[in-house]
Amino acid sequence: MEHEDLPALQQAVERNLVRHRSILDIISKLEESDAKVNRAVARAVTMCGCIEIHASKQVFDGDLARSLATVNYHVNGELCEQCREQVETELGRHLYYLSALCNALQVDLGKVIKGELRRLAALGLFTLA
Repeated sequence: MEHEDLPALQQAVERNLVRHRSILDIISKLEESDAKVNRAVARAVTMCGCIEIHASKQVFDGDLARSLATVNYHVNGELCEQCREQVETELGRHLYYLSALCNALQVDLGKVIKGELRRLAALGLFTLA
């Protein structure tokens, strides 16, 4: 499935994925990589402490534009270099398996991204995602 219009990452994954090429392996590795992203963030909070999570109810006042200014990510601080590197590594692996899933299903990841960008541009705050 090597096409000029596929993202470079998707092409590289197509050339290099051998061991976990079954769709079942791919979806289970994608789920595993998702858990590792979550674990890397949790470790930044609980083991390193470079970031803290202070969560509370998000308040939406009916005006979506004004609400955008008041809602937040509940994250205080910034990832230290070591934690940032770990999170980026795990996100990279997650993208690898997402690309592999796209390849297995013959889906152009670039087209998916462009479609999502168009949807966001058209709906803006009304996407409520």
